[in-house]
Amino acid sequence: MNKLTDNLIISPIVEDKDKGTRIDKFLSYQIPSLSRSQLQRLILGGYVTLDDDTLSDNAYKVKVGETYQIEIPDLKEADPEPENIALDVVYEDDDLIVINKPVGMVVHPAAGAYHGTLVNALLYHCRDNLSGIGGVKRPGIVHRIDKETSGLLVVAKNDFAHHKLSEQFFEHSIERTYIAIVYGLLQPLNGRIEGNIGRSSTDRKKMALVKIGGKTAATNYQVLEAYGSVVSVVKCNLETGRTHQIRVHLSSLGHNLIGDKTYVKSGKTSLKFATEELKKVVNEFPRQALHAQTLGFIHPRTNQVINFEAPLPQDMSNLLSALNFAYKS
Repeated sequence: MNKLTDNLIISPIVEDKDKGTRIDKFLSYQIPSLSRSQLQRLILGGYVTLDDDTLSDNAYKVKVGETYQIEIPDLKEADPEPENIALDVVYEDDDLIVINKPVGMVVHPAAGAYHGTLVNALLYHCRDNLSGIGGVKRPGIVHRIDKETSGLLVVAKNDFAHHKLSEQFFEHSIERTYIAIVYGLLQPLNGRIEGNIGRSSTDRKKMALVKIGGKTAATNYQVLEAYGSVVSVVKCNLETGRTHQIRVHLSSLGHNLIGDKTYVKSGKTSLKFATEELKKVVNEFPRQALHAQTLGFIHPRTNQVINFEAPLPQDMSNLLSALNFAYKS
């Protein structure tokens, strides 16, 4: 057990001897400071996650190599309040809502971000029509994307939809593609990146490729546009959905996302073939240039495959315009 803070616990990695055990039983054995009933309430409340996905079923069977994040809620913390925040709704019906999340919006309340989150906005927009299985802090939330990543995510409006969508995320059957703008030119132009991803041993805020443990991760990529050898626009299709997967995988090839303050070391990026003006535009981009462009899944009620697409946000479009002007004018 790794207790990072008073409110965050990382479980040990599931070993072969534990595979198939109920998650509430496994965690109660690994974390003796919490009773099984306490852990069951935390699981049902949406406080236990596997990578970016919320675990909400106490009967979930653990798998070898998995490790879980347990958030211990602050007893003094107030429930999130509905806030009248405009949402870019791509699709909505009685079971689910698909949102094009803007840059800078946190998905669910956490320390330092109790207001202005997607959950606050959803509580206002959907009123009482949100899945309770995710807990009061993150009602309806099935998966998430980083604060500084824009794009599509789906939210459940009832427990039936939540369970069905969660199953698809755990089975990695959700279709997700991202657009990333990175330093350098990937070679080959199309490829598949494999490598287990786990918590970095040197910086617990970062993920890393690990030789022992971690989670199997695979990303398929295709270079859509290249600006000399300075910058590439890359489409990434996720076979798995690990925390920071695209950022870690592309970084492992030496092609960090432009604007990524976590994984780009100061002074380590090279723009030696770019003009001074272009260097300024690229290096001053304020966030990781990553956008969740498409999302496809089986509708939990109709069993029909549905697909959605969100256009690039304005900041990434402006960056591409600057690159096009520099290289194609």
